[in-house]
Amino acid sequence: MRLRYVIKFVSDMDQAVAFHRDALCLPLKFASPDWSEFATGETTLALHGATDEHPAATVELGFDSDDIDAFYAERDARGVTFSEAPKDLHGMRVGKILDPDGAEMSVGGR
Repeated sequence: MRLRYVIKFVSDMDQAVAFHRDALCLPLKFASPDWSEFATGETTLALHGATDEHPAATVELGFDSDDIDAFYAERDARGVTFSEAPKDLHGMRVGKILDPDGAEMSVGGR
């Protein structure tokens, strides 16, 4: 398991991209209206447009698993609660898990 993404939900994508690129000098990988990414080493900072479910200024962690389906199959033995089973999304398989405080995190893999 590796921390692959930190996803920050933003109210204004253009303003958020400008801040992270210009004020923090983070290298911009690409920008779009709903999803933008910055290179920050092994972990990518992703900006996502805020929604009712994910309000502005909240953050979600995104982990990468070598075998997401095996991780899902072992969820009970590991004590992991999935809020969404793995499904095909954006060219990979992605599921959602909950930490002990109920914070949702993404887990992706092949």
